[in-house]
Amino acid sequence: MNRLAVLIARETALAWGRGGGPLVALGFYAGVATLLPLGIGPEPERLAAIALGAAWVALALASLLSLERLFERDYEDGALDLLVLSRTPLELTCLVKCAGQWLATGAPLALAAPVAAIALGAPPALAPLVLASALLGGIAFAFMGGIGAALSLGARRGGVLTAVIVLPLFVPPVIFGGGALDSFAAGLPWTGGFLLLAAYAAAAVALGPLAMAAACRNALS
Repeated sequence: MNRLAVLIARETALAWGRGGGPLVALGFYAGVATLLPLGIGPEPERLAAIALGAAWVALALASLLSLERLFERDYEDGALDLLVLSRTPLELTCLVKCAGQWLATGAPLALAAPVAAIALGAPPALAPLVLASALLGGIAFAFMGGIGAALSLGARRGGVLTAVIVLPLFVPPVIFGGGALDSFAAGLPWTGGFLLLAAYAAAAVALGPLAMAAACRNALS
């Protein structure tokens, strides 16, 4: 238990300080929310029509910013070899890494998501559902992003490769989350999309660490 507590503290501190922590992701998210009205026009009706989808796309792209360093720093300085040889299962280590990534990036972005959506014209009544879906989406982004980060270990221009691997895996949360919000705003049944989003996030947490551990072992072999 002490080893696990130390590992959690280490990974959370690294995730918080990696690449500026949440500030870079939040700055990118705020930039998208600010520039979008300048690009398509300030008409409230037009902005409201795309507010929820734009907020989700910006959330997915902002989640990509710090993924490249999730395993790369440990890979470069040899810490990953020690983590593999540790008595703590590598799968658990990968889970803790992604949890730290979510705490440092996903959770702050989820807190900013309702503000961005309302600023773009979404109804304020959607704020609780936007927050809940963004929290679940952030979990899915962190764990699916971890798979891409592990698979690109040791590759040149690993950040580009990570994005290529991860972006298709980000599509289902965007579809499920955006669909649930659109249905709720239109007064239609929305729980189906939200439950699919929750199921995808749960699958990412359950299966992602297994894939990440296998990719890390392959990179070190």
